[in-house]
Amino acid sequence: MADRQLTLTRLNRFPIKGLSAEPLASVTLGTGQGIPGDRLFGFARYNSGFDPQNPQPLPKDRFVVLLNQAALAGLKTRFDPQGGVLEIGTGQARQFDMGTADGRVAAARYLHDTLALSDPEPPVFVSSAPHRFTDVSVVSPQMMNAISVLNLASVRALGERLEAEIDPARFRANLEIDGLPPFAELDAVGATLHLGDVSLRILSRTKRCAATEVNPKTAERDLKLPYLLRKELGHMDMGIYAEVVAGGTLAPGQAGHLSV
Repeated sequence: MADRQLTLTRLNRFPIKGLSAEPLASVTLGTGQGIPGDRLFGFARYNSGFDPQNPQPLPKDRFVVLLNQAALAGLKTRFDPQGGVLEIGTGQARQFDMGTADGRVAAARYLHDTLALSDPEPPVFVSSAPHRFTDVSVVSPQMMNAISVLNLASVRALGERLEAEIDPARFRANLEIDGLPPFAELDAVGATLHLGDVSLRILSRTKRCAATEVNPKTAERDLKLPYLLRKELGHMDMGIYAEVVAGGTLAPGQAGHLSV
């Protein structure tokens, strides 16, 4: 089958699991590695079982994430890993120095109170690089470093079927691409995405959970997307995971192709 042309439209990383995306103007990828700085931090919930000295993959619900806290989508955040400052909110935003114990405790308390978490104690800000808090880290180290890719044509096609506007941000992808036919990526497991010098081998389809029910603009659950995906398409998949098999630099606007 002939190669299919595509364009990289957006690059994202999520410094802290569950919190806001950070759009990137460019990124340099290494073979077998994920997006630099992506999901290296997280807020582990009370009694999560996470041990920074011996990091092991844990289910996503052990962390503060949209799966359980829809209101999290309403907290716009920005995190500078180098400076260690976490900013939460717009206008009169709160700032927390995550390089200090007091700052980490204060940020965790703020989330606990603002989100009205039912846990008896606030979460704990954790990291243990190079461990990543990706949703599929529980599968394998290879999947922990996988990059999530979303085909915008698939999102539009689903929206047309549902007669609803679906914001791609619901799917929290690292790479958003356009130009492929709707859902072509789902049938391309084992194929390779080429973007400049970068080659990404597609590892698996992305099965969606209740986190995608949350509207990123309103922070409310308004579309039961996993259920609707199964009803309309016979599965709950939207997007793919891919591994870097040849490194290089990516930037939005870059043209590429899918070899199938």
